[in-house]
Amino acid sequence: MTSLRILLADDHALVRAGIRSVCDLIDGFILVGEATDGAQALKLAIEHHPDLVLMDITMKTLNGLEATRQIRRELPETRVIILSMHASEDYVQQALKAGAVGYLLKDSAVTELKAAITAVMRGEIYLSPQISRVVVESYMRNAEAVAGPLDLLTPRQREILESIARGHTTKDIGFRLGLSVKTVETHRAQIMERLNIHDVAGLVRFAIRSGLISADS
Repeated sequence: MTSLRILLADDHALVRAGIRSVCDLIDGFILVGEATDGAQALKLAIEHHPDLVLMDITMKTLNGLEATRQIRRELPETRVIILSMHASEDYVQQALKAGAVGYLLKDSAVTELKAAITAVMRGEIYLSPQISRVVVESYMRNAEAVAGPLDLLTPRQREILESIARGHTTKDIGFRLGLSVKTVETHRAQIMERLNIHDVAGLVRFAIRSGLISADS
């Protein structure tokens, strides 16, 4: 089986020594070079064409993010995993935008390093569990912040809006949903108020734009 060629870039000698010893313990991993800054990492990557680069972020001369960006541009087949002490969302986003396919915290276990390398070489993106939690929480916050107009309605109101858009009468909607005509009319008034749409034709257009119904319905 072909060995995996790895380039390591970190400005701390102890960190490099630790990762070097890890690579020595894992069959199929070969460390082809060590860089102490981003500029040297780029030079060695172009020279050795590694399969994978383990890249620190904070380094002199050229930081790891910019080095990652340039390596990915020069060697698109080379994958990069960021090794960092920073678990902030901002660093993760910058790393992924630069072209990294993995983000691993430096206090991760040896088994996680192996899992990360295996995953990215399969074409996956790997984030440390702590990082995944940060990313998911951020996504949830942003999803709430950019909620669309449809999210202004309750599930029952969305159901009634869909029925209105499909051309059902108030009486038909009440019968189908087990509601009184008055209750349906109250819901319809609330829907119009929340959406700031005050005619049925406008509600139909909104329902189509929102994907609640298709234009052919």
